[in-house]
Amino acid sequence: MARKRKQGTGTVRQRKDGRWEGRAVVGYDDKGLPLTKNVLAKTKHECQEKLTKLLEEVGGTRPEKIRADMPFGEWMDFWYQNYIKPSLRPTTQSTYESSIYLHIIPQLGKIPLCQLTQKDLQQFYAYLKKEGRLVRTELYGTGLSDRMVRMCHAKCRAALEQAVQENLIRTNPATGCKLPPKRGREMQVLSPKELRRFLLQAKADGSFELFLLDLCTGLRRGELMALQWSDLDLDAGTLSVNKQVYAVNGKMQLNVPKTRASVRKLVLPPAVVEVFREYQKTADSRWLFPSPVKEDAPLTPGEAARRLHGILERAGCKQVRFHDLRHTFATMALENGMDIKTLSAMLGHVSAATTLDIYTHITGEMQSEAAAKIDRGLGNEVQENDPEPSEQEPFRPVARRTRKPGTGCINELNDHLFEGRYTPTWPDGTKHSKCVYAHTREECEEKLKALIQQMNAERQAAQDRMRGIAPEKLTNTQKKIWMYMRLYPEETNYSTIAKGANVTRHTVAKWYEMVRGMVETQEQTVSA
Repeated sequence: MARKRKQGTGTVRQRKDGRWEGRAVVGYDDKGLPLTKNVLAKTKHECQEKLTKLLEEVGGTRPEKIRADMPFGEWMDFWYQNYIKPSLRPTTQSTYESSIYLHIIPQLGKIPLCQLTQKDLQQFYAYLKKEGRLVRTELYGTGLSDRMVRMCHAKCRAALEQAVQENLIRTNPATGCKLPPKRGREMQVLSPKELRRFLLQAKADGSFELFLLDLCTGLRRGELMALQWSDLDLDAGTLSVNKQVYAVNGKMQLNVPKTRASVRKLVLPPAVVEVFREYQKTADSRWLFPSPVKEDAPLTPGEAARRLHGILERAGCKQVRFHDLRHTFATMALENGMDIKTLSAMLGHVSAATTLDIYTHITGEMQSEAAAKIDRGLGNEVQENDPEPSEQEPFRPVARRTRKPGTGCINELNDHLFEGRYTPTWPDGTKHSKCVYAHTREECEEKLKALIQQMNAERQAAQDRMRGIAPEKLTNTQKKIWMYMRLYPEETNYSTIAKGANVTRHTVAKWYEMVRGMVETQEQTVSA
């Protein structure tokens, strides 16, 4: 067990690059928010010496603003920023900040720390349960879930316990509060029949390899999306899990797994290896499951979930979460005789106790079956359950209509009305959308073709007009793209242009047509 540092001596941790970092609070700004400084060193001992020297220079870390009668909101912020945030992942930070800054501080922040009572906390939890929700109230009502209330309580209790250790208060008022009952989320697994239909539909949708691998390994969604071809050894039939992706404020980030146990190597079934050997022949990215939209980027967890729900709907299966595929794998493994220790290692759990706690109902059923087998062995008759009747008709996956880029889309609104839509990007980066309607799909196709021709002609005319724009009328961002493309007119790759112009790829895609037209116009003028 790691030794805790004394209060007021800062924190010491090892960074991913191998260096040691020491961090301490050196003061507070006008609003009472902490100011921190850090030191770096090659060894832990050297880091501790530098941190001690830093603390001596600033004269200690206990600020005058930290006192027993300070507002509870200020203490919550101090506790989070100094004791909790440095050790949290970005996704966990957002969860903490949502509870603290959206719920706890607005309701309890003005109460002095030393005057906060259990009654105040109990009333706060009741308020959250009744009308604490801030968004999507039309869908979920005005109250927060039991789980969210318990999360807010956990943060209040931890912050107040720290205040007890700092001798700011004598007892923790959060101890003994009555909370909503802890309800475990019901585990959903796909039955063997549903699995067959699901995989057939996934193959028809072009996502067979993605879901096959997840059902054969039980990987977490972030671990699955982060896989690269370098992690897969087809000759040895092994898969290395050593990273995960997750979204933070809409941006994808790549990081190490949540625990050391999550870094593992899995042995794949031979049939799965052969599937991926064929799948590799069509690969054009370093990612096992690349994004269909962004270049050199993995499939996002959100897009993977959307694919899952679409396939489940078309296959006629019950709607389950992506994480329930992991439960499905574990259930199948236990039912087919895999021991808990092996399953725990494959799932990346810290200990087998975690696995046992999650799949208690499965192990209970296995014990009952074992008792029945013993009973049969002793000569007693045990009535067998009737086997499930086989499907009378084989499942046929739903064939999805796919359209080529630039041909628009057609939706069937009802039995007698079809809608055709075309949404091209104009040279100025904006999108223009128009629709046509018809009673039959064939008629709608004809109208849509005429609409596409018309809009493409308008788009070309707009592009011709924009070619006459003078460079001095461009914005600073547009000018960066124009200067790079003028120097390298043969370059057409958005990522390369974005890197050379020091802008984002999305910005290049938005203004590429306009700037390309300007460059071509200038080239024609020079040649003439």
